[in-house]
Amino acid sequence: MRSMCLTVLAAVGLLASVPLNAHHAVGGEYDENKPATVTGTVTKIDWVNPHARIHFEVKDPSGTVTSWSVELAARVVLERMGWNGRSLKIGEQITVRGDQARSGAPMLNARAREQRVLAGGREAPAEYPITRADGTPVLNDR
Repeated sequence: MRSMCLTVLAAVGLLASVPLNAHHAVGGEYDENKPATVTGTVTKIDWVNPHARIHFEVKDPSGTVTSWSVELAARVVLERMGWNGRSLKIGEQITVRGDQARSGAPMLNARAREQRVLAGGREAPAEYPITRADGTPVLNDR
């Protein structure tokens, strides 16, 4: 009986020592001191957890095309805000505001809507992290 208890305790100890996958901090992967605004054409939408992601192609002034991606909130959070996997269409032109990846990779994390305060304390319209070509906001809040 004693050896059985020791075996069970050893098994529980081993299971407890296995590292668990923890959620990463946005600040660990993206640098809030490196904001960017990028405009491109949607090529793919990953409607998945733990974070949905939009892939888009950006053409620079010389004509070079770079594939970018923007990390969004969890799918369930986006759905609560009225999003779904069809909120954007492949081929649609978007502008994305976000924080760049610390690694320098062409990746952004969409920033929350920001209310700007102008000189004299006057508020400007909120800036949204993802807008369509006509300026319509896609992601309202995070």
